[in-house]
Amino acid sequence: MKFPGVLGTSPINNPTFLFNPLPSQIVQFVPSTTKLPCSPRPISVKCVARFRPCIDIHKGKVKQIVGSTLTDLKEGEPSSSLVTNFESDKSAREYARLYKDDGLLGGHVIMLGADPLSQAAAIEALRAYPGGLQVGGGINAENALSYIHEGASHVIVTSYVFNNGQMDMDRLKDLVRVVGRNRLVLDLSCRKKEGRYAIVTDRWQKFSNVYVDEHTLEFLSVYADEFLVHGVDVEGKKLGIDEELVALLGKHSPIPVTYAGGVTVLEDLERIKVAGKERVDATIGSALDIFGGSLAYRDVVDWHLQQMSSTANTLL
Repeated sequence: MKFPGVLGTSPINNPTFLFNPLPSQIVQFVPSTTKLPCSPRPISVKCVARFRPCIDIHKGKVKQIVGSTLTDLKEGEPSSSLVTNFESDKSAREYARLYKDDGLLGGHVIMLGADPLSQAAAIEALRAYPGGLQVGGGINAENALSYIHEGASHVIVTSYVFNNGQMDMDRLKDLVRVVGRNRLVLDLSCRKKEGRYAIVTDRWQKFSNVYVDEHTLEFLSVYADEFLVHGVDVEGKKLGIDEELVALLGKHSPIPVTYAGGVTVLEDLERIKVAGKERVDATIGSALDIFGGSLAYRDVVDWHLQQMSSTANTLL
């Protein structure tokens, strides 16, 4: 099935050979004062801003929802507070195939609820693009490995680790033991609280006592392969990016990090590239035309390929 405004594919038509996770290792944090052109990322990570696609699933359907309006509802309760920007008539599997055709690695599939329909849709997407997508939503030490077996490159975790507002190190270590550090992405999505970025959990409704800062990023980088950070205050609202948060991530994250929230126009990707010192990847949801927005998906893919091409040329 064709996507409106999406014509052809990129020259990279079989990207899965590129996915070859490195063995787990402890990343040595490089202080931000060290004048290295690509610090503080590990040597194995190229200094380039990339586009990471997404598939958000709610009750089995691909949707774009204002994340801050998600709440825990009991069966039969109305969801009048839920703000849905878009609901697709295409399946999660179709989006996964699109991303595979365009050679887009490292995208994330997020289950916005642990219902069986969403789980089934997520698994279909993973099977359509084995090794090319990460998965999150209700992940714990008991089910994490099953998603890896279904084709996920990584599992994404927030609430399971930041339990009752605190960091649960036993749970974090259990996850590392089960899937390995090189398969784990920590979701550090956050909201501003008293001038600092507090990590939020449980569908972004609860503030934790852990803040996104230099110390937290350095400490958690020992346990994860990547970070995913939604700027919840701007996510889904098409108000522009949180440049302060992007700059913080670009300066202090020792491992790859993907930012989500507020990207509306192509120029926002350039803002992320500059503010994040080419160390922060970006994902886009509601603004893309494949999710009902006005930003052309094909233009974003072309931008991504230009970044990858320019980086390859500098290595020659």
